[in-house]
Amino acid sequence: MADAFAMLKNIKETGKKVVGFYCVYAPQELVLAADVLGFALCATKEEAIPAGEKTLPRNFCPLIKSSYGFAVTDKCPYFLYSDIIIGETTCDGKKKMFELMKEFKPVHVMKLPQTYLDDNDKAYWLNEVKILKDLLEKELGTKITEEKLREAIKVLNEERRLMQELSECMKNDPVPMTGQDFLKLMWGRNFVTDRTEFAQQIKEIINDMQESIAKGEAAMPQGAKRILVTGVPTGIGSEKVIKIIEDCGAAVVYIENCSGMKQFVTLVDESKPPLEAIADKYLSTPCSCMSPNPIRLENLAKLIKDYRIDGVVDITWQGCHTYNVESRVVKEFLKKNGDTPFLQIETDYSQGDVEQIKTRVQAFLEMMA
Repeated sequence: MADAFAMLKNIKETGKKVVGFYCVYAPQELVLAADVLGFALCATKEEAIPAGEKTLPRNFCPLIKSSYGFAVTDKCPYFLYSDIIIGETTCDGKKKMFELMKEFKPVHVMKLPQTYLDDNDKAYWLNEVKILKDLLEKELGTKITEEKLREAIKVLNEERRLMQELSECMKNDPVPMTGQDFLKLMWGRNFVTDRTEFAQQIKEIINDMQESIAKGEAAMPQGAKRILVTGVPTGIGSEKVIKIIEDCGAAVVYIENCSGMKQFVTLVDESKPPLEAIADKYLSTPCSCMSPNPIRLENLAKLIKDYRIDGVVDITWQGCHTYNVESRVVKEFLKKNGDTPFLQIETDYSQGDVEQIKTRVQAFLEMMA
């Protein structure tokens, strides 16, 4: 990522195509099977927000404003060099952003159903996946065969298994890695050009962490309060809440959101027909845009037990109504199921509320003492 402009320019000059996507609902197996490069475009830095606000309302979600700001200014090389953008209807704000983007970039928007529980919705989503396959073949001049899909499924499933194994190391007390470093690893996966090399790097990091555990080496003190972070996607540039939690002495041992482990916990069923299996995996993503969203609650209950969580911090971006509403649902669920301490933090990408958040986090941790 050090010089993405030069890297992508060189790749494009070889004739390689690039696909950008904004959400974990975008089926990456189709991108890999099309023999093109795929990169995540969700922006997590404040610098592009003023450019985004020239078109979008100021009270919009910062993720959308930042994403649009980077796109409209050509400051994001991954957007600039993308041949096609895959969008999705996870929220009204992003739908309108994609509508504006279509004025200067080829954008295909996948239409999500309202729930992942209904067979009719599953059939609807499978058709959306088929539409995307046909579109990628037509627009990128490629052929996505069943054989290529099965190979892509194996590659990405192995990646998911490795990330799960990496996450298992965070069950140790003391933890061998900070939550901030764990986030960097998961974030870096969004910009991989050589998946074999990436898999080998993760294997080496797992070995390093296991050696640290065996030696008693740790990133945080033994007995540090163990925190699970959930809620909206957080990435490099918007990780201030995770940093504050760890600066206050607690250990972020699990990041549940879709920029964290949420995208890795479910594998594609390799025994099913490829497109059907891919559709099933991605539709089961427990995003707050789904109503109801019981899988998120079930997963949280299991994670709290498995990772011996002392407290849950739910991050909500200002203007993200679905996660804001669901925060109340999560709080009530945790109260009734083990009474795990819960803290919701509603914020944006700015640094103006850092001290306020720090005070709240300190009080939250003291309450657990």
